[in-house]
This record gives sequence, structure tokens and C-alpha cells, in this order.
Amino acid sequence: GCFVFKPSAKKRRLSEKTAHEFRSTSHDSEDTELRFLTCQSLWNQIKSETEQIQEDLNKQLLDNLVSFLSRSHSDLQENTTKWTCRMKFREIPTAALVLGVNVTDHDLTFRGLSDVLQDKITPYVALLEAKDCPGIKNLMQKLMGQLMNCDVEVDSLEDEDCVQVSQNRIRCSMSSLISWYESVTKKTDSETPSKKRNSSSRHLQSPPVVVIFKDMESFTTKVLQDFIVISSQHIHELPVVLIFGIATSPMIIHRLLPHSVSSLLCIELFQSLSCKEHLSTIIDKLLLTSRFPFKLGEKVLQVLINIFLYHDFSVQNFIKGFQLCIVEHFYSQPLSVLCCHLVDLKKRVYSLSSDQCENIRRLPSFRRYVEKQESGKQIELLTNDSFLKEETEKLLEDLHVYHENYVSILRCLHVFTSSLPKYPLGKQIRELHCACLENQVWETEEYESSLQLARMLNKTDLVNMLQQCVEILMSSSGKEFDKTVEKLKEFLTQFQNLEEASQERDVAISSQKELQKKTDLYHLQKTLLELKESRRSKKLTKFEILRFEVVDYIDRLVRQYLVPADNRTLHEIVYFNAATVLRGHLNAAPRTALHTALNNPHWYLKNQALKCDGGGISNKAPDICIVYKLHLECGRLINLVDWLEAFSTVVTAGEEPNADAASSDQVDDIIHARFIRAVSELELLGFIKPSKQKTDHVARLTWGGC
Repeated sequence: GCFVFKPSAKKRRLSEKTAHEFRSTSHDSEDTELRFLTCQSLWNQIKSETEQIQEDLNKQLLDNLVSFLSRSHSDLQENTTKWTCRMKFREIPTAALVLGVNVTDHDLTFRGLSDVLQDKITPYVALLEAKDCPGIKNLMQKLMGQLMNCDVEVDSLEDEDCVQVSQNRIRCSMSSLISWYESVTKKTDSETPSKKRNSSSRHLQSPPVVVIFKDMESFTTKVLQDFIVISSQHIHELPVVLIFGIATSPMIIHRLLPHSVSSLLCIELFQSLSCKEHLSTIIDKLLLTSRFPFKLGEKVLQVLINIFLYHDFSVQNFIKGFQLCIVEHFYSQPLSVLCCHLVDLKKRVYSLSSDQCENIRRLPSFRRYVEKQESGKQIELLTNDSFLKEETEKLLEDLHVYHENYVSILRCLHVFTSSLPKYPLGKQIRELHCACLENQVWETEEYESSLQLARMLNKTDLVNMLQQCVEILMSSSGKEFDKTVEKLKEFLTQFQNLEEASQERDVAISSQKELQKKTDLYHLQKTLLELKESRRSKKLTKFEILRFEVVDYIDRLVRQYLVPADNRTLHEIVYFNAATVLRGHLNAAPRTALHTALNNPHWYLKNQALKCDGGGISNKAPDICIVYKLHLECGRLINLVDWLEAFSTVVTAGEEPNADAASSDQVDDIIHARFIRAVSELELLGFIKPSKQKTDHVARLTWGGC
């Protein structure tokens, strides 16, 4: 087929990117609001699901920490002997919380921990960061400020050793903290019985003071030592519990603290979930599901995973990148209004305008679909909007069914590949998902290796895998797997029959061996020769034949259901594949961005007065842009006088000459001051530096284009 679309004269003058943005914002203005609302609704659903996932993943860790704090404090209240012994050695209950190197995710964990502790254990929780605590005075200020629910700004205090609470100033010291703690606990004890009963249901009777060091590695040794020694000396008056947030290894405690200080801590280790396992769960719940219509293409998903694996291990940044993909897809794809749940699909399809129908006909996957149809249907699809809408609804429903079946069979394949002695297709399901999205997975060498290894599995492993596959397919929402489940159950029955037959055969073999023990050497040699001949002939046993049938059946399911999404019609509506755009947003290129901003300020400011063609320099541009473009025309050394004259010429271009000498001198002084400031800014950015060769010259530091 030949498809010709002639753009208007106005669009022809626009660049490809500008035309794309024009179509998505202006041309389809009738559904822009609907696209925005769809995008917002989808992101809210994904956000709530993500928060629930993270809460479930951290639940075990938080429960363990709450249990530890409850035990630590119950020792103080119930077991007097044990606490007296601990008090004798001045040990402070300490939780070493190993969170991993994904530092950007720690804030979320600590916020959740603080909320849980304040709800179940104690209202007195302080979160400390190393940047706020360069010294012990600053640490005590932050600690008392958070415990007393007041904000402390060190620079704004007249006396660095005090904090302001209501109208009173309290000195930041351990004795002041102890006095405050005793006063608030006595106040709680003196409350009415009903209030006391309500508070004790949530908090302990004498709640501990929990101090969380969010980034222990960044604290100076002296600050930690001083605080631990002081706290241990007053542990019988102020029940302090420490929580160390550790990104590297628990051994950092002993590297930072000498034995005399670390011996004052009663340390218990807690390990958070691995960030890779966290990411796999996020991908499993958000991408490998039919609940959300929006999907990520293979290259886009690979960009996000590579940034995670090779940059920061941050799950939060992965989620932000996922959010950016959603926003970019709904902004740049005019047909993203159809990226919705099946409930709303029919209404939206039949409300499409004629321009949106033309957008559907422009999609490459739809063109391939039209080419495969008979001539009569081709004409209807290209000319009849009503027929096109009916066909679009069917194709999008088929795409939804494809996603349901794809996820179920992908999980079944992962059951097989993850149980192999080697992992040709990767151990994680996200690796297998990327391989299936990239191309036809059954044509890869890794897939062939996986099949060969699967054909060598023992009976126990095969039975376990088949049982897991049956559970997956029975819990699937797909309606095409009834026969598949029956076939898998039939395989399980055959394996069971083989097991019974093998037991009977074992009995016969054992009796035969008993007879062979009584035979002579001739019969023994004859038996050995028969065994040797049977090995040479390599006749497959019933188990081996059945094992081959199982693997071949799984292979047929893979070839039927794990077809890459790019081969599906209208996949552009729900799949975001602009990996280059995403990489431009997430992978910072500061030199390119800086060069673009200084060389072409119109790119960012969108001011028509700054637009100049042919490499000219507009006098309306910011001073630093003018100075930058002039410095690009110079060599290694730049004469400041010549540079100033060129700057003055550009700035005063188009202005009428002033006859007044005094005002002219004043203008020259202003231009001179503007030039000096612009040159200083260029030096600060690292484009130039003073030259020792000539006093009135500067050296250029950057070369080449971006």
C-alpha cells in the first residue's frame, strides 16, 4: 500500500519535534484535557499500588525493629536484675540497620520507621543527619529541638547552647534533656486514668527516647563517641535507644568507634530487603500485570534498569523514571486517550474525531495490518471511519487479551528457567521479560540452551514445575488456558503412573539381583554384555519420552503466546518506546545543555526576540550569552580589550548615538560593568581562566562543539 499525507505549509516550516508537539497540544486540543485526566488517574493508581508494595516489603523489617525496641524497654520495666546488670556496664540498646547503598531510598524507610515507632512505642523519636551535626552542640540542638517539637536554626540563635521552647530558653545539655524527659513523663503519669489508659494502649509507660542516625558513615567519630559516652553515663535516667542507618557494612561501627566506646553498645543487626529484590517486586506488580493498560517498551525498560544497576540502585528513582514515561507518553502520543481500561474503551473509541482516525491510519503497526487484509477490507479501513472504529475496538481488546496471556505464560517459562542449574535467560523475571520483548525469544541461543538443560531435569523438579504452572494458569484471568491446564494435569498423572510402575520394577529388579547372586560367572558376564548393548542402543525410557513431551509442550506455548509486543497491531497506543527521549531526560549532559543555553538562549527561554538565524548575535540576549558567543570566535588566548570592544559593539547595535559626553561615559561604565560580570560568570563556569603569560589576556579552556 502507498500512504501519502501532505503537511500544510505552516507545519512544513516547523521542525519535526515542534510539529510533533504542535499536533499533540494544539491539533488535538479537544481531547487534551481527557488525556491529562487519564494520565493523572493512571498515575494515582500506580502510585497507591507502589506505596502498598513498599509498605508490604518493609513490614517485616519494621515489625522486627518494633519487637527489638519493645524487648529493650521491657527489660527496663520488668526485669530489674537484667537491667541493673546492663546499667552496671552502661550498655545502650542499639539497632544496626543495614539498608544498602541505595541512599536515596533511605528517607522513605526512615519516615515509615519513625511513624511506626511514634504510633506503637514512643512519641520521642529524633532523626539526625550528619550534615546537621558537625559538632556535639549541633547534635544536642537538633535532638532537643525535634524531641520538644520545635525547629532549631543554629545561625539564628543568639546563644548556640540554647533552644527556644515557647517563651523559655533551654540550655542544650544532657541534664536539660533529662529534666525535660522527667517532667513530660511525670505529666503523663499524673493524667486522669482514662487518658492514661488510652496513651498506654499506644505507647509504653515510660517510653524510650529513640535517636536515629540516618547516615552513620557520614558522622564524625568524635561526635558519635561523645554522644554515646554521655548517653551511657545517664542511661539510668534517660532510656536512650540508638538506631544506626548503615549503607555499607556493620563493620563500620567498629571502624568508627574504638573498643572502649563500642563496648557501651548492645548491638543487634537488622538487614533490609535487597534493592534488586525490591526492584523485581516493583516490576512484577506494576509491569507484569494486566491491571494497568500502560506498558513500557523493551528499550525504555532497559534504560531504566541500566540506570538502576549502573548508577544508584535507587528504586525511588526507577519509579520517578516510570512516572516520566507515563507523562511523556500521554503528552506526545495523540492516541494515548485510548490507553485506558476496557470499561471505558468503547465509549472513547466511538468518540474519536476524523483527525484521530487519520492518526490511527498513520501508525506503522496498523499499516502492516492493512496490508495483510483483502482489498475490500483495506478500502473500508482507509475510507470508512465507522468501520475503522469497530476494528480499532476489536484490536485493542485483542491486545488486552494478549497481555493477560503473555504474563501467565511468561511466569510459567520463568518457573522452568529459574530452576535450571545455569541461567541462560537470567534468574530474574525482569531479564526474561526484556528478552521476550526484544525479539522472538525462541530464536535465541539462550533459549535453546535452556531447553537442552530442561530436557535433563529429574522427575521431582519437573513435577514441581508443572504444579506451579497449573497454579499460575488457574489463577490467571485468561480464558484460553482451560485445555492447557488439563494437558498439564495429564502430564502430572502420567508422572504419577510412572512412579508406581518404577516401584514395581524396582521390586522385580531386586528379586532378579538376588537370583544373579546365586548364578555363575558365565551368566554374570552375559548380563553385563546385555547392559552394555542397551547403553549403546540408547533406547529412551518412558520417563525420558514424557520429559521430552513436557518440554516440547512448554515450547509450543512460548511460541504461541510470547510473541514480541512490537508485532501486535496498535501497540503504539499503550507502549512507550521513545528510549532516546527518556535517556535525554534522565542521563544528564551538562556540557551540552550549558552550550545550548549560552549559544542559543531561545531554545530554553522561548523568546522570539532572542531568535537569530545564520549564527548572528542578538543584542537582546543575556550578557553572558553574548560574551560566550564572542569567545567562541577567539583562539587560545583572548585579549580582554578586544573582547570588551566587541561586546560593546553588539550591545549598542541599533541604538541611536548620544551626543551628551557625560551620559555617554556613564553608558560606557555600565557596559564595562556588565562585561566584567559576564566574564566573571564564564570564569565561574570553567570556560576561561586568567593567563600568566599576559596580564590583559585570559586563557580559553573549552574546545570543540557539542
